[in-house]
Amino acid sequence: MKNLLIAFTLIFSTQAMAVKMGKVDVQKVLVTIKESGSIRGKLKKEFEKKQSEIRKEEQALVKARKDFEKQAVVMNDKTKAKKQQELQGKFIALQQKMQRYQGEMQKMEQKFKQPILNKIRKVVEEVSKAKGFDFTYESGTTPLLYVKSVTDITDDVIKAYDKKNK
Repeated sequence: MKNLLIAFTLIFSTQAMAVKMGKVDVQKVLVTIKESGSIRGKLKKEFEKKQSEIRKEEQALVKARKDFEKQAVVMNDKTKAKKQQELQGKFIALQQKMQRYQGEMQKMEQKFKQPILNKIRKVVEEVSKAKGFDFTYESGTTPLLYVKSVTDITDDVIKAYDKKNK
């Protein structure tokens, strides 16, 4: 049993020495490639449009709240309670709208990003094969604590992606 363990250790340690590793920062690639600039522009435009709409509603709600506070002194309790309930309903509706917009923006971002991420994966594979890597990992998400030798191919992936997807 002891000899078997030693044999496995020797086999795997010699194989590990021969492994050529690369790493890539996919977030940096995603932010740097030319194609993502147009997508960021589209997302920003849509975000600003929705944010403007929310701001208008928020300002109207603040104005309605101030008007209510001014008039509350002369209102009877029943009318005051009704107005408070209306304002609270509008506030809740605004919060729900904000959450819905946030979800829509995340879905839209994912919709735009997914095809690009698929292309990035293909380019990473091509660059890794061209450089003779046995293994390439994403540096931002893979919690490797120690690697003796690794080559960062992020810039190579960016160049190859932009060249391939003009």
